[in-house]
Amino acid sequence: MNRDDIEDTTIYKVVVNHEEQYSIWPAHRENARGWRDAGFIESKTECLAYIKEVWTDMRPLSLRKKMEQSAQGLA
Repeated sequence: MNRDDIEDTTIYKVVVNHEEQYSIWPAHRENARGWRDAGFIESKTECLAYIKEVWTDMRPLSLRKKMEQSAQGLA
């Protein structure tokens, strides 16, 4: 039996960093440094579906801000 054949029963939480990038983390573990809870806890599949729904702009927050400033002629 390989790893893909084993059902993942872990409960995950969605976490987000200062750049508004999303990831999942086992719910029972303390967040990795620099990551905070996004308020969604479920199965891996459900967490990934949630991320797909809410993370519509993959660019880091700092890049989005820089591009916005450039577009306004402030850069």
